[in-house]
Amino acid sequence: MTRRRPINRSQRSLRRPARERYAVRKVGFDSDGTRARGSLYLPDRTDTAPVVVMAPGLGAERSFGYPAVAERFAEAGYAAFLFDYRHHGESDGHPRRLVSPSKQLADYDAAIDRVRRIDGVDAGRIAVWGHSLSGGHALVTAADRGDVRAVVAIAPYTDGRVFLRTRPAGYVARATVSGARDALAGVRDRLRRRLPGGTGAEARGSGRARQVPIVGDADRLAVITELGTRRAYLDLVDRNSEWENATPARCLLDLVRYRPVERFEDVDVDAFVFVPESDRILPSGRMTAAVDELDRATVVRAPADHFSVLAGDFEEAVAYQLAFLNRAVGKPERSR
Repeated sequence: MTRRRPINRSQRSLRRPARERYAVRKVGFDSDGTRARGSLYLPDRTDTAPVVVMAPGLGAERSFGYPAVAERFAEAGYAAFLFDYRHHGESDGHPRRLVSPSKQLADYDAAIDRVRRIDGVDAGRIAVWGHSLSGGHALVTAADRGDVRAVVAIAPYTDGRVFLRTRPAGYVARATVSGARDALAGVRDRLRRRLPGGTGAEARGSGRARQVPIVGDADRLAVITELGTRRAYLDLVDRNSEWENATPARCLLDLVRYRPVERFEDVDVDAFVFVPESDRILPSGRMTAAVDELDRATVVRAPADHFSVLAGDFEEAVAYQLAFLNRAVGKPERSR
């Protein structure tokens, strides 16, 4: 993340704002005793900027196409704080690449609390942003907090039951067995950590996790298996990242139990939801039905897919997001 910009296959042709339009610095924060890290994008010629708190999608790092969105926000006068969840990217936490909705929601809270203490950011104009799994987190966070002005959810994960129904019976059985075995291994590791002398890889829980691919072909036991999604996901991976396509299998159980839709009626702020009509991972019809529970939602359905919103359909998607933020949060004013 010290390079000028992360590099991936999908965004080679995107227009990137001139670096004179914004500054970037790393900001760390603690979440339940573990150090998390992110990048703060600050616009030029803006004394106190509204801020968008952003996190990456399922199993991803913040460098996987998301800086392009943060840069556009900064170019438009918004500060953007893009962070890695614990267990991911530059943030601490073992086992690596653990996908835990409850932990990630806590990370959103900790990130917002940290942003509120940053000079040059308007703590009264905070928006939360998420894509995929993080889109569901962003909506739940908006329901939980009273200091969020608006929420942007791109192809949001809305309901673990819907996620489960899209999988064949054989997949469900294998996922249940693998997830249960890994969950038991995690319990054993936590118990060892509490014993005297519990140190090293075993104590950190980094050596015993039962791994499954985050994204794989349809015949694999992976979290994401839909046709064509493996290539689209991997094309967004920063080529200098040390990321591995693997996550502890216990996440398969957590994802099924996670139902953001149950909190949508509690979202009392303006929300923008971008629904890709060709989404192969999260069916657009079910997504649209779920977000009907939001009282103050602007819902845009467009001919895009789950990952093209960060690639070929980036321009249209980000234009909608900026138009919404300008209305819901207030267009930033530039100083002379």
